[in-house]
Amino acid sequence: MSADFQLSLNTGTTRRLNLQQAVDATARAGLGHIGVWRDRVAEAGLEEAARMISRAGLQVSSLCRGGFLTAADEAGQRAALEDNRAAIREAAALGTGELIMVVGGLPAAAHVLGGTGDRGDKDLAAARARVADRLAELVPFAREHGVRLVLEALHPMYAADRAVLSTLKQALDYAAPHPPEAVGVVVDTFHVWWDPELEAQIARAGAEGRLASYQVCDFNLPIAADALLSRGMMGDGVIDFATIGRWVAAAGYTGPVEVEIFNQEIFDRDADVTLAVMKQRWASLVLPSLTGEPARAPA
Repeated sequence: MSADFQLSLNTGTTRRLNLQQAVDATARAGLGHIGVWRDRVAEAGLEEAARMISRAGLQVSSLCRGGFLTAADEAGQRAALEDNRAAIREAAALGTGELIMVVGGLPAAAHVLGGTGDRGDKDLAAARARVADRLAELVPFAREHGVRLVLEALHPMYAADRAVLSTLKQALDYAAPHPPEAVGVVVDTFHVWWDPELEAQIARAGAEGRLASYQVCDFNLPIAADALLSRGMMGDGVIDFATIGRWVAAAGYTGPVEVEIFNQEIFDRDADVTLAVMKQRWASLVLPSLTGEPARAPA
């Protein structure tokens, strides 16, 4: 395999495993990278998490996640800044320069879902403005720690509750006021495959030096009752990985490629089986588009 485009397991894919179990499964599969969720790090303890990953000879491709920057009240804004500074310190301690940022939704949606927030606050433009304000406050701290804030545009069906940034263009526009080493973007196939401007915006991300991460999974149909669980194994849904991968490679990205899948059937499956299928689909459907080789029928 090429030294570029190394496959990485995102621990969201193996949600039933604790961090040690996920690290062990990743190592058994022969991978060199792992993308880590903060809840698994918190369970293990930051210092122990860093040690167990290092002992296994793995590198952390990214830490997920920071963000949720849209609170309108002062207390909520302070809490968001405190949590994101903690996430930045965690990323640095784990040896990754990439902190994935899911920017947050509307205060009204937070209230509906049982959290804190003004049920009448549906001002989308104001929520987006607060994202820009909080990013400006976080960037100096992130730069001090050598960590890049990586904005993730989420599919529009998540605009209300999870991310008021829905397109790669929006993410790049919000990154634009800051140096590329401070704020980048991630291309997550599940969230952006549908975008008619995707080719141009991936090229823009590459030209601006902001293409920080490439995450892959498929878009399954029918949509699950819990829309968060509609992500699927590559080849099981409707995404054209050959085309998107070609655009990502043309933009100059050569870093780790994370497989991040939220799917109850995959959660319930033996992790070694999941990783074996993941490697097969990666080799047949994803890697060829990045290296210019012809795609093969998935196993």
